[in-house]
Amino acid sequence: MSLEKKATVVSTSVAGVLVLLKMTVGVLSGSVAVLASAIDSFLDLTVSLFNYFALHNAEKNPDETFHFGRSKIEPLAAVIEGTVISFSAFFILYEALEKIIHPHEMQYMLESIYVMIASIIITGFLVAFLIYVAKKTNNMVIKADALHYKTDIFSNGAVLFGLGAVAFTGESLIDPILGIAIAAYMIYSAYPIIKEGILMLLDAALSPEDIKKIEKVIWSEPDISGFHDLKTRESGSHIFITYHAVFNVSISLYDAHLVTDKIEARVCALFPDKKVHLLTHMDPYDDSDMNDEEEQW
Repeated sequence: MSLEKKATVVSTSVAGVLVLLKMTVGVLSGSVAVLASAIDSFLDLTVSLFNYFALHNAEKNPDETFHFGRSKIEPLAAVIEGTVISFSAFFILYEALEKIIHPHEMQYMLESIYVMIASIIITGFLVAFLIYVAKKTNNMVIKADALHYKTDIFSNGAVLFGLGAVAFTGESLIDPILGIAIAAYMIYSAYPIIKEGILMLLDAALSPEDIKKIEKVIWSEPDISGFHDLKTRESGSHIFITYHAVFNVSISLYDAHLVTDKIEARVCALFPDKKVHLLTHMDPYDDSDMNDEEEQW
């Protein structure tokens, strides 16, 4: 089993334990904040299961149906995860407003505080593990999962603070107000996950910094007199690059091939955590003006 899959198994198991703890205490205590945290953990469980499925399929080799593999399952999973976080935030917002309109006294305060302390400790260990896996594999799904659970630490800390404030002051309105704050933070956290996933699904180009690095590698080869039509896109852990390299008409195909192999090796070295697929079209002269005319037609 790959490290990424192990990470999803661990996160799924942790989420299952937290759902049982928080849901029990949330229902018994009547706390919107604790119940919101329980719902978030249940969504964590669902998303972690989906992530395992996504990673399992994203790792499959290309076949007759998917010539470029299934790597786009990773950004698709990230978009779904971000969307799920947003919907759960709106549900928490609804529950909080409902409690403000129809307030009721909270119970089992001490038990709720103990559960939230345990939740913070368990989630903290999980986040540390996921960040380790994300740095080692540079996997987008694991990055999204790590960010998701990191927001859980802050939200759980806020819930714990709110429970303490309610127990100390006796003011029950603190609980739904805290629920609204958690919902707003969840929506804020989900936005970059959804944005990055959508850009990848739409085949957005690499960053200008990365493109400049690629251009520098190509220009460094003395046998290439120019290049054009450099196009890039990212799909999960894969990077696809195409460009036209202009050679002197007298160079042999064998020598030109050696040059492009050297460029490919150096470009791959720029992205050690990614699988780079570089396609070079070798031109005996600069036909970029001709290509521009064809695009206009």
